[in-house]
Order: sequence, then C-alpha cells, then structure tokens
Amino acid sequence: MTATPDDHTPDDHTPDDHGPVEVLAPVDGTCVAVLVAAGDTVAAGGTLALVESMKTEHPAVTPVGVLVTTVTVTEGAAVRAGDVIVRGVAASGPGPGPGTGTAGPGPATAARGTDRADLAEVLRRRALLEDRQRPAAVARRRDLGRRTARANVTALLDDGSFDEYGGLAVASQRSRRSTEELLERTPADGLLTGTGTIGGRPVAVLAYDATVLAGTQGYQNHRKTDRLLDVAGRHGLPVVVVAEGGGGRPGDVDAPGVSALDVPSFARFAGLAGRVPTVAVVSGYCFAGNAALAACCDIVVATDDANLGMAGPAMIEGGGLGVVAPTEIGPVGVQAANGTVDVRVPDEVAAVDTARRLLLLALLPRDGSAPVDDHRQATLRDAVPQERRRVYDVRAVVRTVADDGTLTELGPAHAPGLVTAVGRLHGRAVGIMANDPAHLGGAIDTDCARKATRFIDRCDHWRLPVIALCDTPGLMVGPAAEAAGQVRASGELFRAAARATVPWVLVVLRKCYGLGAQAMAGGSLHEPVLGVSWPTGEFGGMGLEGAVRLGFRRELDAISDPAERAGREAELIERAYAHGAALNVATHTEIDDVIDPADTRRRIVAALTAAGEIDRQP
Repeated sequence: MTATPDDHTPDDHTPDDHGPVEVLAPVDGTCVAVLVAAGDTVAAGGTLALVESMKTEHPAVTPVGVLVTTVTVTEGAAVRAGDVIVRGVAASGPGPGPGTGTAGPGPATAARGTDRADLAEVLRRRALLEDRQRPAAVARRRDLGRRTARANVTALLDDGSFDEYGGLAVASQRSRRSTEELLERTPADGLLTGTGTIGGRPVAVLAYDATVLAGTQGYQNHRKTDRLLDVAGRHGLPVVVVAEGGGGRPGDVDAPGVSALDVPSFARFAGLAGRVPTVAVVSGYCFAGNAALAACCDIVVATDDANLGMAGPAMIEGGGLGVVAPTEIGPVGVQAANGTVDVRVPDEVAAVDTARRLLLLALLPRDGSAPVDDHRQATLRDAVPQERRRVYDVRAVVRTVADDGTLTELGPAHAPGLVTAVGRLHGRAVGIMANDPAHLGGAIDTDCARKATRFIDRCDHWRLPVIALCDTPGLMVGPAAEAAGQVRASGELFRAAARATVPWVLVVLRKCYGLGAQAMAGGSLHEPVLGVSWPTGEFGGMGLEGAVRLGFRRELDAISDPAERAGREAELIERAYAHGAALNVATHTEIDDVIDPADTRRRIVAALTAAGEIDRQP
C-alpha cells in the first residue's frame, strides 16, 4: 500500500495487518523534521515527517496505522513529490516503541479550542476591552448618570452587529508605561471604531471613551479614525460620532512627528459632507478636536449636561485668558440658541435613540407605512384664524401633516421664526420647514435665512424631499437686519434652493409676500413639483399695506381731508387683498391650486408620488 501526495485519508477498506505501506513526500522541498524512527507504530492520520516548500511546512501523513520499518530521508535533505520517505507494514493501531509518542497527530485529530497559547492570549486581550473588566470605571460613569462608550454603541446599533476595528490598539506611551499597564488602562486607545447596522443597513461608528485618558485623541486613535473614515468614504457608510472627550493628547510621547498637525482626520471627515449622512452625539465635556469632529456633522444631538467648545480649560488658561471651569464653556443652552446643537435631549439614552431614529430616515427613506386617513386632518381647516393678523401654532400644523410620532425638530431654540423638522409622511422620510408667525410675524431674518440654508442642504444630502409651509411677510428689513448680514444670508438661501435636487412642495398657509416667499418656494412659485395654497393665502410682491402706500402715494397725498384719505387708503388696501387672494392668484395659474386644508396631506403625498418618491398604491 502506497500513500500518494494527495492520499491523506485512510483507504475505503481496512488493510490487512503486515501489508506493505509507503509514505511519500507530499511536495517538492526540504525535509525539515523526521518525527518517527524504525520500530515506531503510528495510528492512521499520524504525521511522520514535515517537508518545507516556499516557507510552508507540509506534513507527510500515513493513511493507515503503520509499523515503521525504514526511514529513507534525513532532516535537511531535498525531496521530490512522490519520493518514498518512510516504509513500513500496516498495523491496526499504535503500539509500544521508541517513537510512539513522537509522531504528531494528523489534521483529523488536531487539538481545538482555547488550549492554544496564541489564541488564549488573543482572547485575554479582547476580554480587556469589555466593560466588565473595568468595574470601577463603569461605576463612575453610572454615578454621573451616563453610559459607557460600549453601552452607547450597543444601544445605537442592531443587536450583535458591531464589528470592531483597531480594538487591540493602546496609547503610544510604551517608553513610559509597561505593555500590561497600557493594555489595562488604555484599551482601544480610548476610541471605539467599527461598523454595524441600523435597521439592517451598514453604518460606521466612532465612539470616544471618556473613561480612557478622558476621551482624548491620541496617535493611534487618530490612525483608527482615519482608517474607518476611509472605509466609510469608499463604501458610502453613514457615520455616527459619539464625541465626548478633551481633544488632543500631549502625553503620547512615542508618536512620530513634532507638530501634531500632520493629522488627516479632520480633512477626511469634513470631506464626507454631502456624501454620507453624519450625526454627532455629545454629552459631558466635548472640547477641541472632539468638538471639531462633532461640528462637521450634519446633525448634532446633545444632552442637557453637555459642554461643547473649541477649547477646553487648559487651552484657555494657556492662552492667557484666565481660569475657566469646564461647565462655563459652551453649555448646551448657549449652543442650542446659536444653532450649534440641533437637538437637545435629557440624557445619553435619549441622545443615542434620537441619533438612531434620525439615521433611519436616511437609511430607510421608505418604510412601507400604510396610508393614514384620520379625523385629525379636518382640524387643519381651523388651524389658521380667519382674522388676518391673528397668531396661531404652526407646529400643530406640522405635526398634523406628518405621520404620528415621527417628527424630530431641529434647532427649536435657534432662529425661532423658522421651524425645521425631519420625519415621515406616508412612510416617506421628508424635511419640513415652516415660517412661525409667533416670531416677527414669520419674517425671514438673517438667522432664519442661515438656518433654512443649512436645512435645505441637509435635506438634499440626505435625499429628503422639502415640504415648505409658507406664512411670511418676506425677508426682514431695516438697518439692524442689514448690520446682521441679511444680504449675504439671503443670497446663500437662494443658492441653496437653486442647487437642491430633491422634490420640493409648497403649501401657502397665509402670507406669501416678497423675496421671503420666493425663498420658501425654492426661488419661484413654479419651482416646486406642486405649489398650492389654503383659502387663507394672500400673495404679493411686498406687504399689501406698504404696497398701496408706496404705489398710490401721489393719489393719497392729493387728498387733503384726513378722513377721506384714510378711507381711500382702506379701500385700496381691501382691493389689493382681493387681488392677491389665493383664489384670484389661482385663476392666473401662478399657483397650481387652492385646496381644502384637510386635503393637504393627501396632496403632498400625491405630489411626492408623481415625483417618484412614494410608491403608487396598487
């Protein structure tokens, strides 16, 4: 019986004892180990020798139990595939002999499990990354009312979907700390990076671990960031940044370089803008480099205890600007009011849940919801008072039009004259912006223009159709408005509307005046896929009272009797209102229709269906 190079399994029949057996060299190469000697008995599948070829060892395996009679090769000898290297006679099993314990087990009987030293060390090091290995650090987080970075990642992603990149990294401080200390005290170099899924769709996650060196940015975790952002950019993965931490870390003495400025992370992350959705979660202290990454995100979600600033206390003191407590730097109330924070929530649980919900809008733009036909739509008929100047709650209109429980308002504390929100309509993810008459009558001031610009860009990047609910007297006017940069902000708003490629729907609730109304319409009344008005709609190139006083000044000034002049002015204003009423505008086809407010939702859905954004019902 001869063992060929490919013959590493026992014959299909049981050999007769004492039949001849020849074990052959499996490949061309060099014999690097002879594991048996004459007189040894080796069970079927045992390795008799090792032949090295191209830096790889190949075992010469006996297919049957064998009593070795002759070894024809020595260690270091060159062999050719098929050369006989061991001769013997078939034996039913191993027996006593000098080499019985020497012949190694074949592949079929190789040891499996964690008794391998190399695998055991890998598993030990991976275990050091788990929260249960650091009970004191976890307890401190719980005392602060916060979760660990790993707990946040687990809550953000679908169950069991997180695959970590670079978890075995440690801080670049080997010249000042032992390897074991670094493994125990700097797991993952203070940053969790990896991929997972939300709603079954892939995303990338960077989560700074504030229990490791205060969540600072070290040399290795910058390398991890760059690696993950490269993967996200190449494969179009949305990115979530859990950004708690203190920025750059001066203690990484082993890091190469001098300036610490040769870091591509910020340029690489900013380069994802408009290419993939990005969301930041901020809690606790978030300063310097960590804050810079958060600021690059499309949406920033922050907790009530968050402080967000481009410099922490040490940098402020180092700049000679005094000693400042971290809680004085960029508290969430300040950052929400100035527009830096888009969504303010009570705690990390709500923050992570909000981030997940927001990303689902981009990852699953159509969720297959059934049509909604409920009595709430009829309440829209009374949403806008018949009294022209009476204020009303525009957020109630937004909530009624959208699918129940799907809305997230962005920046409610910033630029209060404009409501911006994302949610779903008939299951389709959309962006909704609405003028709020409770603030400056719904006029678009500089802050509102900038807020609208950012919102339109964000909707375009996330492929969210824009639903504009218009009730504005126009752009804010006056010296104070111009001092605030109204001209440039207004121009940027028109540019954002012009470059938007997503469908746009205009619904005029009441006032539709001037350049502000044109901005809400995406530049012009016929730019949207649909432009409709409620019966309360009123249209004009400027506020109608001002238009009458300007356009009929000579006629009015010629009337000497004040009462007569006031009466004539009132008559002209009433005529202007009748001329600019929605029904009259519709007769000139400047808008597509005047609708029953209760039909608003259905008409928006029909327009998005026509634009291919909502699947037609069978």
